[in-house]
Amino acid sequence: MLPAARAWTGASRTLVAPADDAWLTPFEASGLTRTPRYDETMAWLARLDKASQQVEMVSLGKSGEGRDVWMVIASQEGALTPDRLRASGKPVVLVQAGIHSGEIDGKDAGMMLLRDMTVRATKKDLLEKASFLFIPIFNVDGHERFSRFARINQRGPLEQGWRTTSSNLNLNRDYTKLDAPETQALVRALNLWQPDLYIDVHVTDGIDYQYDVTWGGNSAGNYSPATQRWLESVLRPALERDLRAMGHVPGPLLFASNNTDLSEGIINWASSPRFSNGYGDVRHLPTILVENHSLKPYDQRVLGTYVFLESVLRTLGARVKELRRAAEQDRSLRPAEFPVEWKAADGPPPTFEFLGIGSRADSSAVSGGKRVTWTGTPITQSVPYVQFTKPVRMVRVPKAYWIAPQWTDVIARLQLHGIQMERIAKERELDVEMFRVPDAALEPEPFEGRARVTGTPVVERRHERFPAGSVRIPIDQPLGELAVVLLDPASDDSFFRWGFFLSALQPTEYVEAYVMEPIAQRMLAADPALRAEFAQRLKDDPKFAADPQARLLWFYRRTPFSDDRWKLVPVARE
Repeated sequence: MLPAARAWTGASRTLVAPADDAWLTPFEASGLTRTPRYDETMAWLARLDKASQQVEMVSLGKSGEGRDVWMVIASQEGALTPDRLRASGKPVVLVQAGIHSGEIDGKDAGMMLLRDMTVRATKKDLLEKASFLFIPIFNVDGHERFSRFARINQRGPLEQGWRTTSSNLNLNRDYTKLDAPETQALVRALNLWQPDLYIDVHVTDGIDYQYDVTWGGNSAGNYSPATQRWLESVLRPALERDLRAMGHVPGPLLFASNNTDLSEGIINWASSPRFSNGYGDVRHLPTILVENHSLKPYDQRVLGTYVFLESVLRTLGARVKELRRAAEQDRSLRPAEFPVEWKAADGPPPTFEFLGIGSRADSSAVSGGKRVTWTGTPITQSVPYVQFTKPVRMVRVPKAYWIAPQWTDVIARLQLHGIQMERIAKERELDVEMFRVPDAALEPEPFEGRARVTGTPVVERRHERFPAGSVRIPIDQPLGELAVVLLDPASDDSFFRWGFFLSALQPTEYVEAYVMEPIAQRMLAADPALRAEFAQRLKDDPKFAADPQARLLWFYRRTPFSDDRWKLVPVARE
């Protein structure tokens, strides 16, 4: 049912090992049509580990079903620990494949590249320039939900894994909340190994076009401007040159605002930190999201990924000092205000020459809407390039946040992220700011295993007691901006929004009507302003007016007997 594939005879086909080579990957042995299962993949990599002193496999942790999430370390010196890798001075590139396990191109490309840098030695010079960390399958449980019926819009491999984990969590929505053991293991690895560049390999959904390998991240208008400028001005030209030389068509990340009418433009949206590239952006870790084109043949996509990774290693080997300076410049930023949401920049967007595929839109008797048919004809058209660089919502950056010790899960997640904190040994009292959310409500549908919360936070000044064991999270630290994203309830990726504080939204003390009736009468008699406010509420809200209990609760909330901490987010701002 897919649109016809265009013929492709790229020069990167020369990267495939001869049929009689002892180190054929399972992908090559299949005639470039299939990807190996988990056990077959790890057995092949274990054989490579045994054959080469430059390779070591380490487990980052266990999945929900108990599988190891393996990472392969490749280093010329056999520098197989974080300290030894850093001591070498060489750039460290961490590449993960299979965060969505149907999108598995990176696994087969990485296995070929590892082989060629080590036992086959056709690319051994790459390890003279850089060290390579490779997670062949991130979503290992989803990978083993293996079937011909996984990605309906993707051309190959013959069988593939599933998008989500065994708990039906999307790992590329989990970077802030860290619910999945796989994501927890990955973030621990980022903190431990401290790569210079982090690459997350995917395969697209959406429209047809000529590009086969597209990539990008957040823009220089978002959280890490110096890093993004380097990635676009230095690394992108090198990657485009090398991909074109090997017969590929490189391009930027392509998210169409309207899949049936490209005149509305391509969106370079600001990925939130729940996504890999948004997470890298806010923690100032240079990060690239690769999106190979789902409608290109599997061999073309895998070989394009190989060329991409080879080019990254060569370029960073020559110019990593520039990237490190840019990342350090971003880490030194200490803004007084911090954006937690972005929208399209004002004014007409710039345009770019889009290498598309012709299409027509016909009326559909099935859907009642428009049916898009891609014709296979290459076209070039000028389309708007919409960039999300205008902050929508700004929050004030405090000196520190405070959290009481009973919120153990939140404190543990902050520690997993690598955020620095101080734990007090004695009780303290402080004047702080806290957030109350009077209109807090649950979203109607669960999302990623969570009951998410909506509402508008209102700041209150309070005098608070913090018991021994409470934590203070200073913002003057490398991951200070990540702490703001996680702890300010105005942030869409805050722990509050993800439902970590649901118990704070539940009223737990009540009032009897026979007690509240005389109190309410006295309140009305004593306070003309309150009397006017109550009358207006009765006039404006018929549902409230018809509910005796709601009317009495309205008065109860205005007495000192009411719960002072109801709908108060238990995060304080110093």
